[in-house]
Amino acid sequence: MKLGKVIVLAFCMALLSPLRVAAQEASLDSLLNFVRDLSNSRFEGRLAGTDGFLDAADYVVNALQRFGVQPYKGEWAQYFETECNKIENCTFNSYINPNDRQIYVLGRDFSCVGMSGRGYADAPVVFCGYGIDHPSFNEYAKVDAKGKIALVLSGVPNFLPSNVTDQYVQIRDKARAAQRHGACAIVVVNMSPSCSPYEVQGSVYSGELPHLATFPMLQSTRSCGDVLMKDELMSIQDALQKIQQSHEPQSFHLRKHFEIDVNTVYHPAALTANVIGIYPGSDLKMKDEYIVVGASLDHVGLQGTTCLFPGADCNASGVAALLETARMLQQSPDQPSRSIVFVLFSAGEQQHLGSRIFVSNFTPLKRIEAFVNVTAVGSGDSVAVLGNKRYPQLWNVARKVDSLYCSNSMLTGYKTLPKGDAAAFDAVDIPSINITNFKGYRHNHVPSDIVENIDRRMIVQATQLLFETVLDLSFGEYQGRSNASKRIRFDK
Repeated sequence: MKLGKVIVLAFCMALLSPLRVAAQEASLDSLLNFVRDLSNSRFEGRLAGTDGFLDAADYVVNALQRFGVQPYKGEWAQYFETECNKIENCTFNSYINPNDRQIYVLGRDFSCVGMSGRGYADAPVVFCGYGIDHPSFNEYAKVDAKGKIALVLSGVPNFLPSNVTDQYVQIRDKARAAQRHGACAIVVVNMSPSCSPYEVQGSVYSGELPHLATFPMLQSTRSCGDVLMKDELMSIQDALQKIQQSHEPQSFHLRKHFEIDVNTVYHPAALTANVIGIYPGSDLKMKDEYIVVGASLDHVGLQGTTCLFPGADCNASGVAALLETARMLQQSPDQPSRSIVFVLFSAGEQQHLGSRIFVSNFTPLKRIEAFVNVTAVGSGDSVAVLGNKRYPQLWNVARKVDSLYCSNSMLTGYKTLPKGDAAAFDAVDIPSINITNFKGYRHNHVPSDIVENIDRRMIVQATQLLFETVLDLSFGEYQGRSNASKRIRFDK
């Protein structure tokens, strides 16, 4: 056979077969090891601004190094400052007779609000509905809160206009209203329908500054709230029903006293850092174009010595998917043409501060072709990719590789916008998508968010989709922002 015919035959065979002769598969064992390690108590819930978080950052740096990822411009850490409040300990009890107290357990019945002030209070209690202090709906008008502890419900009533309710969504806003009326502390009953009534929920962001340094703020479970309101003028359910029917406040004084003692260490500007690494592209013309892959590393921390929020799904699962993607890239016979930038964000629980810091300081911003965010991929019903309403071209890349390599695991049919850390990229017109799970967050910010509750099938499917999407984006057929030369991967 002549040489020319050999070349033509080889070319035809390439068209009939994928270039990727050995597909990389996400390893469940590897993923679970990452999740197990990151949700371990030694990282103390990965609260941004603490040593526990920085130790977790060191962990992911070591993993990325093993997989051939290099520090971006010679530095792994992008340092910045964030508000940080470490809850050292807290006690809470109620009584009618001082000699007969009902003692509540931190981590079982209640938690501290993320930005709780420190302090001690032993005082009568006043129930003030949703804690709204507005001329059109003043839940403090007919009660005397001075020197008392305010007991309120989370959330806002649905019959009030947003220009009223927007001022009382955050707990700090409710606390300021209580403080204006002379209250010495606040207890908020968690009414969130997405959280079990029997499980405490942690938080970091509590609303805008200033910090209420000496004003204790607790959040009880719904179940504990029912106990707090037991044998009083109204139960929680009765109060809710009357508020909803009358559209009027139903505030009243309780027979009980509450005793609260909170000790916190507050830092208005604690040091934290994003972790940034780069997997260099193999194409000399395209290696200065970037696909950025991001996941929030921080969580909501540890309260006292026993109330740990492990954050296995939120977001050790997303970090695990990112690290596994780096491992798979290193072993892939197809190497990316564009460079892949891996970012582990800090202060995601503080209104996604880390991603905003990254976008504000990444110098070649216009060279980012796409941002792919991964968060909470360890629970839910199916893999969801958000962002098709704004960036259908990018979203369609994920849909294509899902049909080719991931057995159609991806949920389709919903018009969505980029959310979470992707919002910072969207704000500067960088095409962005979020890989997450539909109907996930079943253990959001609660102590039961542990590795044993990770859905094995979901995390593998989401990670496979992440890897295939990132690899496909790196080859140059997708043109998010540049007009770089194309290199096409022959797909089946």
